[in-house]
Amino acid sequence: MFDYQNPALSVQERVADLLSRMTLAEKAAQTCMMRGVEYATKPDPRQHCSVEPDTEFDWDRLAADFDEDGIGFIHDMYSTPVPFNKIQKYFIEHSRLGIPVIFTGEALHGISGVRGTVFPCPLNFGATFDPELVHEVGEAIGRETRALGMYEILAPNLDVARESRWGRIEETFGEDTYLSSRMAAAIVSGEQKGDISRPDAVIAEPKHYCVHGIAEGGTNCAPARAGRREVESSYLPVFEAGICEGGAYNVMVSYNCVDGDPLMCSEWYLKDVLKDRFQLKGYARSDWGGVGRLKHTFHMVETDEEAIGLAMRNGLDVQGCDYDPTFWKKSVIALVEAGKLTMERLDDIVSRVLRVKFELGLFDHPYTDEHLWESVIRCEKHREVSHEVARKSVVMLKNNGVLPLKKDLRSVALIGPSSAAQKIGGYSSTPQFEIPSVYEELKAALGEGVTVRQCNGCAITYDKKQPRVVDGQPHLYSEGEDEIADEMDEAVSIASTCDAVIFIGGDNTITSGEGRDRCELTLNGRQRELIERLAELGKPLVLVLENGKPLEISRENEICDAILMAFYGGESGARAIVEVLTGAVNPSGRLPISLPRSSTRIPCYYSMLPGGAPDFLEGPKNALFPFGYGLSYTQFEYSNLEIDQLADRHFMVHCYVKNTGSMDGDEVVQLYIDDTEGSVVRPPMLLKEFKRIHLKAGEEKPVFFPLTPLSFRLMDIHYEWKVEPGRFRILVGAGSRDIRLEGEITITK
Repeated sequence: MFDYQNPALSVQERVADLLSRMTLAEKAAQTCMMRGVEYATKPDPRQHCSVEPDTEFDWDRLAADFDEDGIGFIHDMYSTPVPFNKIQKYFIEHSRLGIPVIFTGEALHGISGVRGTVFPCPLNFGATFDPELVHEVGEAIGRETRALGMYEILAPNLDVARESRWGRIEETFGEDTYLSSRMAAAIVSGEQKGDISRPDAVIAEPKHYCVHGIAEGGTNCAPARAGRREVESSYLPVFEAGICEGGAYNVMVSYNCVDGDPLMCSEWYLKDVLKDRFQLKGYARSDWGGVGRLKHTFHMVETDEEAIGLAMRNGLDVQGCDYDPTFWKKSVIALVEAGKLTMERLDDIVSRVLRVKFELGLFDHPYTDEHLWESVIRCEKHREVSHEVARKSVVMLKNNGVLPLKKDLRSVALIGPSSAAQKIGGYSSTPQFEIPSVYEELKAALGEGVTVRQCNGCAITYDKKQPRVVDGQPHLYSEGEDEIADEMDEAVSIASTCDAVIFIGGDNTITSGEGRDRCELTLNGRQRELIERLAELGKPLVLVLENGKPLEISRENEICDAILMAFYGGESGARAIVEVLTGAVNPSGRLPISLPRSSTRIPCYYSMLPGGAPDFLEGPKNALFPFGYGLSYTQFEYSNLEIDQLADRHFMVHCYVKNTGSMDGDEVVQLYIDDTEGSVVRPPMLLKEFKRIHLKAGEEKPVFFPLTPLSFRLMDIHYEWKVEPGRFRILVGAGSRDIRLEGEITITK
């Protein structure tokens, strides 16, 4: 037995021993990733990244491509554990040193493939303002992923989304740094569980490190125009929380450049910040095709081999299917032999990969239980967590009294392209189980005594030639939408015969998602036109939005009696919507993103720096519905704000919140700080604490917020973090524009 095979030795000792025995080719192979589906004899026809459970593999081709050198990672092979165990066994037995493989999967809101629980989108996670619940989501995702045979996930997305046109906002927790940081730590710690060797834990790989959510013009992969102070203050803290608090081992590096510095080869971001400051335990992986952009987009090198060398010298560790693994391996070998990549640097990379493999326990327990997944996937507990997120993330934007639906209703018209087909968002699994629609759930909830008449009325998108796959990733297309025709006259006719009208619309996976950037944020297609015609009937009109990014709904706000924003609520999203409509659930979600007054009045996030005029010629430039906003069926009263100093620059803020209405409900109490005196320009207010509390009708509770030096710090003119003396306004309320209580703290030294 070699030392690296001895489980009694430390991980560090085992890594050192194994590394000393490896050839250059074997080291280069550990930096490579392959797509397993390309070697499978039975790809799963239901999803192009999956394989059938009884598949075999082209063993001759594997031998020809990888010889005895092995491979670092295998992606795109979603299935049950049997195929994973087969190919793991092959690489252990046919590589010279028996180094196991890491199987990798997408799991943004549930493991991809055709089996996993479909949780609501991450934007829903942000809307809950409930890190404890999001931690439970992470636990469930880790449990399902590992049970199916995969060890790491390319998630969560920790981009701070402040460019409303960008298609990938649905993947994020929203526009705020502090909210996103709390969610980052919560979900990563849930996925990894503090010990990645556990059979229910996976490695999290946050993306897209580190400034991808403000793509110029809103187009995916576009440059980020941000200076160092903004990056340090607004974007890096989310990754710091995911890595240093949540414990994330790895990151996926963004395609784009920040202030002209491509992340894929940035020595500052990959070495100085990620490795030295954040002490990243694992590796930095390129996003798909990202290394090649150094050549064909940024024109920094002339050849692909030079692009690989530039990236790896400056801190990138492993590839994410950028190139054919054979070409990548040969390029790494050639770079080392030519002296363009030092062996010391390659050894650092391989040590990181091996450390992760040892800490996963793969050298001692390389195979997955082939039956455990049957009791784990979509178990009752996971479906309950998914449902709870959907419930807590529905945001009520408007209600003039028509909601909850009246008990004496005898008929309801359910109109709109999402009324009979639930939208679940991109990067989901391709479920082989029925996902109920709002139509089905509403009929069941109202019972036989109420007639529910449904009509699509119009489609969200009409172009059947739109691709269903973007950048190699599966995007679930709304099944049946190609067949939705204009039925506007019929929809209006049906609505005219009913007591109330509910319109269900918004986005689909053509109007929102990766590569689905938009310059017009109004409801796509003829949805607004149909809503206007429905409003002319004079019936109570409720608008329900299933969307993945900010929408401009100024006209809808004028003519609809009530508006719910449900985002993409996952497999039980329709049930959550119906529970809110009927009053079985009191809406308690809060906006994690600001909604603009028009498509041209952006950006409009709440924490913009001061200095610009507040209005355009056409009117105010601030958001129509701001960050943190959300209504309830009950009312909450805030009182008795007190601030106690616990130590130097440590305070406890507390107040009382009372449910003064007649219905039990949740309130999201938010604390913002306004630094009134500083050496650099600061946002007028920043979220620093929040708490979701449940109050029965008439109940009152105290709420406590601890504030520390981190709550007050800023990056000064010399790019140093400081708590500067001065006056700080403490603002407590129900949203960024709904401050109920105000206090003051003065720091004198």
